[in-house]
Formats: sequence, C-alpha cells, structure tokens
Amino acid sequence: MGHARDIEFVSSRDGVQLATARYGAGPTLIKAATWLTHIERAAPGTIQQALIDEFAPRFSYVEYDTRGCGLSQRRVDELSFEAWVHDLEAVADAHGREPFTLLGFTCAAGIAVEYAARHPERVSRLILFGGFATSYHSTSHPDPAIRREGDLMIELAELGWGNSSPAFRQVFVSRFLPAATQAQWMAFDEKQRTTATPDVAVRYLRAMYGMNVKEAAARVRCPTLVLHPKDDEMVRFEQGRRLASLIPGARFVPLEGRNHIPFPDEPAWEGFVRETRRFLGTNDEPAGRAEIRLTERQLEVLRRISLGQSDKQIAAALGLSPRTVEMHAARALQALGCRTRAEAVGRASERRMLAT
Repeated sequence: MGHARDIEFVSSRDGVQLATARYGAGPTLIKAATWLTHIERAAPGTIQQALIDEFAPRFSYVEYDTRGCGLSQRRVDELSFEAWVHDLEAVADAHGREPFTLLGFTCAAGIAVEYAARHPERVSRLILFGGFATSYHSTSHPDPAIRREGDLMIELAELGWGNSSPAFRQVFVSRFLPAATQAQWMAFDEKQRTTATPDVAVRYLRAMYGMNVKEAAARVRCPTLVLHPKDDEMVRFEQGRRLASLIPGARFVPLEGRNHIPFPDEPAWEGFVRETRRFLGTNDEPAGRAEIRLTERQLEVLRRISLGQSDKQIAAALGLSPRTVEMHAARALQALGCRTRAEAVGRASERRMLAT
C-alpha cells in the first residue's frame, strides 16, 4: 500500500538535524526513533512499512531517523539518552501543540516513557512494544554476568557491525531475530550498513545500555498499552512486564513470538495490530454504534471537569488524591476515544452521559 510522504528536517536543541517523515492525515501519532531506521528505505515486508500501512490511513503518522542514522545528521558530538529525549521534543514541537499518541518501539520505549513523564500535557496515549525500564549497565544491583553480557554485545558490534562477521551474526542477530530466515538475516546485515556506521552503533549501544526510566515510568499519567513477545531473546519478557508494572494503570499484553522486532506475517504483529486498534478506538466500527461504558466515578470526574473545577478541587470534593482524579480522567478519555478533556466532556455530553 502506498502512502504520500512529506520529508522535513527538524533542528534539535544542540543543532543536530533530524530527518522526519509524515504520512496520512488526522490526529498525530509519533513514533520515537530507534537506531535501525532509514525513512527513505521502508521496504515491503518490514516492520517500518507495516507501521506506515497500519497508521497512515487513520492518523498523521510521523517517524524520524535518530541522530547519527538514516537521513538524519550522521556526524554528531553527543549521542546519549538525554539527547534522544531532546530530539523527540524537537520533532513533537514541529508537528503542532495538540496532544498526540506516542509510540515507543523496543529501545525507544524508554525515550517515550521519559517524554511522557516530562510532558504529560502533550501525550494523550502511550504505546510501548518490547521495551525495558533498566538495561545491562543501569540496574541498581548489577549481576556481573549480566554486565558482562552487555559488554560482550558492545565488543561484538565493534568487531562485526555491518560486515557480516560470523561472530556478530551468531550472537547478536540470532538473539535479535532468532526466528528469521537466512534471507531475513541477510537483509538485517544490509540494514546495519545503510542505517548506521560501526562507530555510531557502538556509541548507541553504550548509551542504550545505561538507560534507566524507573522513576519516569511512575510519573506517566496517560493511558498506556505495553506489549511484549513472550519469547523475546533480546529484551526478556520479564523486563516488559516490569516496565508495565511501573506505569500507573498500564495494560500489559503478552504476544506470541520470539523475534525482538516482529515481521508483519507473525502472530506478534497480528496481536500488536489487534490490541492497538482496540486501545486507540480504530476498529472501523461506525460512529455511534459502539457502546461506551464509564464508571460512576469517571462520570462524576467528567461532570466536575465540565464545570471548570481543577483536579485539586475535584479531589477535595470526592475525597480522592489529585493523582487518582488524573487517572479517572485519563481512563475516561481512553474509553471515549478522545485526546483532550474538553473533547471528552463534549462527547459525553452529546451522548447524554453527564446528565444527573
């Protein structure tokens, strides 16, 4: 399926130029950048093209190449978690000021979590796939064997990135795509060569292995969907479940699959599509046909929001904490398929749900 693409360049906080691509029209959905992308080379049968095909018909879908990779500026001084968050801030600011859906795939899940925690007013919904809260070098009580495993992955990248080294292929690629065919492994090798240089790959791994978003996850306030393949050998299933447990009210969905990034013909991709459509309310059901259910507490919170009351005022009136009020409001927005509180109040009023 072909989709019109607009390519633009955005300047990050330190002046690094980021290449962005936008497809479709409608509410904005931004995918936080990962390292193995090239916005000009989305090929049929890849997850990059599958994401475009899935979201472009319903959203203004935005992807971008991370610094040092793809069409973005290749030679950069800083390659760090903080720089990645600043890059996402720059891309989000370049695509309007309205709240948007944020997608964090694999290593970008932590970046998405950090952004959502820092900018709760900007993110209406958060989708995380194959993510983690801590990595090899950022756990509070590091296991020497685990740390050594991370060091080994970096050493293998230094040795074999992009040159089809048997040592690199047998360890890194077999864990990244254990269920892939030989042809898919060869395509992965080509992807390494076209998306990042060996130097950038090693720097990227070092920065990624130091990520820790445990505290940020606890500050996320928007409805969140976390999905993870059960037999992922690159980021273990338990890491995805732990990430979900740190985010208040997050829904966790196990998926069938072994590959860290699924191919579009795998059960993990089918599960991702099914669950995200349900989460985003894009099952193509005719407007007004779906029954919407809100709890009495959610309805009461919306009624008081419609009267202009603040979260603190609502909390005092209902004997709740402001944080609990935020959660009730967020879940009401999710159930109503709305991005803002004003939109949710309007939709609930149209359906006569706020009448007392």
